[in-house]
Amino acid sequence: MARRERVLRMSVELPLWRALTAYRVLTMLYAAALFVHNRADYERPWVGYAFLAVLAVWTLATLPKVANEASCTRRFLAADLTVALTGILLTPLADVDRGDGPTLPSIWTAGAVLAFAVKGGWRWAALASSLVAAANLVQRGTPSQDTVHNVLLVWVASIAIGYVVEVARASERTLARALEIEAATRERERLARDIHDSVLQVLSMVQRRGTQLGGEAAELGRMAGEQEVALRSLVAGGVVPVSRACDDASQGALVREVDDTDTTTDGTAGPDGPRDLRSLLTPYAGSRVTLSEPGAPVLLPAHAARELAAAVGAALDNVRRHAGDEARAWILIEDWPDEVIVTVRDDGPGIPDGRLAQAEGEGRLGVAQSIRGRLRDIGGTADLISMPGQGTEVELKAPKQRDDNRGKATR
Repeated sequence: MARRERVLRMSVELPLWRALTAYRVLTMLYAAALFVHNRADYERPWVGYAFLAVLAVWTLATLPKVANEASCTRRFLAADLTVALTGILLTPLADVDRGDGPTLPSIWTAGAVLAFAVKGGWRWAALASSLVAAANLVQRGTPSQDTVHNVLLVWVASIAIGYVVEVARASERTLARALEIEAATRERERLARDIHDSVLQVLSMVQRRGTQLGGEAAELGRMAGEQEVALRSLVAGGVVPVSRACDDASQGALVREVDDTDTTTDGTAGPDGPRDLRSLLTPYAGSRVTLSEPGAPVLLPAHAARELAAAVGAALDNVRRHAGDEARAWILIEDWPDEVIVTVRDDGPGIPDGRLAQAEGEGRLGVAQSIRGRLRDIGGTADLISMPGQGTEVELKAPKQRDDNRGKATR
């Protein structure tokens, strides 16, 4: 039986709406009981009876309206606040001498204000509580200290609740997004396991057997190796732009061309916007080139990113030319706050002492121009470390912001 997963949507607002529903019913009963207890003190008690009858019908009939955010519409909130304000302003009609006594709706009025707070946050709560405060001040005529105290209490409490609701909603959205990412990650890991157990193993076998058989089978094996690398990057969540194999088949997928029209992971395309260096270096990865990159985009100005990627390509070309087609290379990308460092290392025989100076004297300027010259043009540096028999390591440093006063590249 296939496993089924049930996703429960959590809502921090649901308990607030339930509490508001209970509050409205209880305060309606309290207002009615308070009026009945003090009915002898009213000059026109029939006004109070009429209003409380309307209040009871309104409260019970609108309970579904305060059950959730979708049902609590703006039109309902306006009508509900109108009922509360009407009750406050009708209190002098029932008894002109009740300046310091409770109003006809009593504390039920706070429920109307809290509905604004839960629905729209602290701004809506401030508007509703201000209208209620104005109605109370008009009804009292000359407000007492208790009246001002109660008005300020409702105003501050409603705004505080509205603010808490806004924070809770933001936290809920963040949590929902985190849960979605976690679910997507688990699914990607599951797919990666399945692909690793089937497709990747087949591609690896085709590459190995094609290399052993040679001829057309070797070309098929090389293509299988490229697809294996691309698929591994895909299931790992990396960026795998379309690449083109070099025309020279003897390079064996060690060096590939970089497409300058690639799109960065942040959506910036073309030569003008920031570029994700990972997308420019991923095409260089292959059966004998291992690329290690950060999980987040490594952004550089477009020109700097292209020059740095070209310098990496030149370094890999040197590996192919001087270390042989069977040499392995490793590319490491490091994203620092103020600069990006790319290290290219190989397991070749290394460069003999004085060989670079001799090559420059012979007019072969691969390292001097293709690598150091490119880095110098973008304000970076290129350092080459090589020992005979232990391979070669090229460290390329590019600043994230061009500084014309930076030191020149090491020569």
